[in-house]
Amino acid sequence: MAEAEFRLYRYRWLVLAVFMFINMTIQVLWISYASITGPAAQYYGVSDGAIGLLAMTFMVAFIFMSLPASWAIDTYGFRKAVSLGAILMGIFGLTRGLVGDNYALVLISTIGIAIAQPFLLNAWTTVPAKWFSIESRATAVGLVTLANLVGTGLGLALTPILIESMPIPAVQLIYGALAAVSAVFFLLLARENPPTPPCPPGLEVRALMLDGLKHALKVRKFLLYLVIWFIGMGIFNGITTWVEVIVRPRGFTPAEAGTLGALMLAGGLLGAVIIPPISDKQHKRQRYLFLGFGLAIPGLAGLAFADQYWALLLSSFTLGFFLVSASPVGMQYATEITVPTPEGTSNGLVQLCGQASVIFVYIMLALQTAGGSFTPSLILAIGLMLLSLAIISQLKDPEPVSVPAAMENEVLSS
Repeated sequence: MAEAEFRLYRYRWLVLAVFMFINMTIQVLWISYASITGPAAQYYGVSDGAIGLLAMTFMVAFIFMSLPASWAIDTYGFRKAVSLGAILMGIFGLTRGLVGDNYALVLISTIGIAIAQPFLLNAWTTVPAKWFSIESRATAVGLVTLANLVGTGLGLALTPILIESMPIPAVQLIYGALAAVSAVFFLLLARENPPTPPCPPGLEVRALMLDGLKHALKVRKFLLYLVIWFIGMGIFNGITTWVEVIVRPRGFTPAEAGTLGALMLAGGLLGAVIIPPISDKQHKRQRYLFLGFGLAIPGLAGLAFADQYWALLLSSFTLGFFLVSASPVGMQYATEITVPTPEGTSNGLVQLCGQASVIFVYIMLALQTAGGSFTPSLILAIGLMLLSLAIISQLKDPEPVSVPAAMENEVLSS
């Protein structure tokens, strides 16, 4: 084949950037009540559980919308499908701020935002597959993960600070405006495909969702990965949802809880930058999944038992760095072991399984002691992480794919 048939375009970075922007803002909308659970419950006159429901709504909606969103991505292309999600996010993000003094209307608006989320999350591997070479796709997914973490960290850390000087509805309106701006940027700048493929036939994004779905569910390694993803996301979502309630019995304020959650995300951000490129370079996935889950356990134990704030901060950072860094590596692993399943389909199944971990979020609340402690559920989480290590030890890396050197050519135009 002619060398010109396989090229990498610099415009891919702009496509990735606007995709990262909308993923960042929807995470701000998702988590922005978690670090102010107590103050928000008092403001609306509801329980802590009712405030937690605003975050859990995203996970529940994902269960119903994930496969339709994946179908839309694989059938109509990521640009049209993600644009739909971005529009819904912008509209309902603004609405939630405008009606932000009424809990029922806030919940309805939150459901609208939650419906939008699968159209964004399920394209995490599709965008890199359309624009990036096989050697750099885990890195690209890692950058999307990074944006996701930045959004979650901003929502956790900024919200307690902002509500000290303005009411909760005003804060939500600011977040909604940011989401609307990110949606506009995506609509204006995102493109579906580069002029020429970034890789040879067979390594591009695939088609035939139904056949791919059937195939993926027959791959034993993929099914095992879904189990560990379910556990990892259950722990991550549980801690981020209840972070303020977890540390409240130990005497820490909502602002300190927000900092704690943000530092966990900062650790995850750093891990998502460092680990996936190493995994790409070595083309090793199982090794970094095992290290990620294994080294996250000490951080989880510290979060369960530490009473000193510095120890909690260190534990949160450690947990975030190792657990979150395993996410982009694992998502790329899932696409590689399920060929020829479409990226949107395999990504959708992975994200669906992760969001189904809302069950663990409910379990954490159910295991809360009479004194308000979440330690029993955190001990359970440690046990589940050990189970994950046993499962990961059964996984094997996919065979490496050799790619023509022509793929490394990069051009300015798009």
